[in-house]
Amino acid sequence: MSRPTATVAQRTAAIGRHLMSTSTPTPASKARVDAPDEVPVLFECSGGLRTYVLNRPKKLNALNEPMLNLLRPQIEDWSQGDLAKVIIGRGVGRAFCAGGDVESVVRDASDPETRPHAIDFFRREFEMDYILAAVPKPYVCVMDGITMGGGVGLAVNAQFRIATEKTVFAMPETKIGYSPDVGASYFLSRVDGEIGTYLGLTGATISGRAVFEHGFATHFVESRRIPALLERLAALETPTHQRINALLEEARSERDPEEVSTAIVGAKREALDAAFSHNTVEKIVAALQDISSSHRDEGVRQWAVETLEEIDKRSPTSLKVALAAIRRGKHMTLLDALQMEMNIATAFCSGVTSDFHTGVTAVLVEKTKARPNWSPARLEDVDDGELLNNFFSKYTPDNDTAPRLTPPSYVAPANKVADPMQFALPSEAEIRSMVDGSHRSSGATEITLDELLAKFDGLRAGKSGVREKILEVVQRKCAFEEDKHMDKQWLKWKH
Repeated sequence: MSRPTATVAQRTAAIGRHLMSTSTPTPASKARVDAPDEVPVLFECSGGLRTYVLNRPKKLNALNEPMLNLLRPQIEDWSQGDLAKVIIGRGVGRAFCAGGDVESVVRDASDPETRPHAIDFFRREFEMDYILAAVPKPYVCVMDGITMGGGVGLAVNAQFRIATEKTVFAMPETKIGYSPDVGASYFLSRVDGEIGTYLGLTGATISGRAVFEHGFATHFVESRRIPALLERLAALETPTHQRINALLEEARSERDPEEVSTAIVGAKREALDAAFSHNTVEKIVAALQDISSSHRDEGVRQWAVETLEEIDKRSPTSLKVALAAIRRGKHMTLLDALQMEMNIATAFCSGVTSDFHTGVTAVLVEKTKARPNWSPARLEDVDDGELLNNFFSKYTPDNDTAPRLTPPSYVAPANKVADPMQFALPSEAEIRSMVDGSHRSSGATEITLDELLAKFDGLRAGKSGVREKILEVVQRKCAFEEDKHMDKQWLKWKH
């Protein structure tokens, strides 16, 4: 994709906001300012489309303070104005956004005088994530490249999320002694099975079509088709959610017969869900050890060995905080989950553990390959009671020890934020409800595979990938019960 440009007026406005936001920099903030001629966020206008373009390609569009200074006022203007009909998010280069500027955060957090600045970065970032999730306009995020950490926060709760063959998706925070944030406790806990728990603890990446298949994207479109798709979106006179969805489906890229699907299917998926269903990291590790030695499938055994090796490299404290947050986030609104993560971020910045500083220094600054010197170094040496108190009780707005997230009044309230899975593939829970007859559209307590496929073809209007998703779920989760009298085979969900 060619480098985007902005109109003179837009560019001047962007530069003006950038200069105003950094006109009186503190010593700690100087390192975060890009070169004066490089505006870190560009803004484009085309018909009813309003696009923000993350523009730090040399830094993989990592989100920093000047970018937040530019983004929020512009998104707020678009959200409240009448001319903007659809908001688009994308990035320049080979990344949408590879994360947040944690090096600067750790540097600020290390000094008591600048620590409030580090904590405030997280507050502003999380509020921006919520605004984009609850914005009163259709929001389409193009994840055409690396999308990790803070970039996931900007994207994953959009009503429309486009993955391409270039998408690389991850929440790698446990690698640096931190915990998945930007709403991770909300979205990782809501994807099928224990995929989210696995990704949150290990920091593993998924790529391309797998990002769509596991629900982190709502559509899969080839990268080369994105410019034409955006032109068609701009041409829409009345860009309703349904019309946008139809356009994205028209631009979809079907799977080639020889294209490799996600590797997390079949026996490996069953093993993953079983191992990561436990509520303590110790039990997850024990389950993986058992799988690595006794599973009938050699490929699954090898996967368990490799997963154990990855978990062993992670901060024991981060692993336990991440798991506790994901389990709690499943029962929260997005805003409540973000507030919990704000409290956790405040604890990390306040020095509850040295692992955040240790991890960022080792992985991002020194770029060492060895396991960082975590403290404590072993899971069994982490005091669970102290951890829960320090990360989930001690730092809260009610205790006046953590900032309170305060989104603007014009966005949707916490209990009315649009379901980010509305235009995605059907979830396992929805497929199960159709099989067991509890779905509002089922109409029967028994169903055949052909009837199940037909039901979802109608519900999703022929959406690409639905058939493949249903067949994969049925293979893992259903048994066939033969009815000789009616000459049918009924699907039965395995309990």
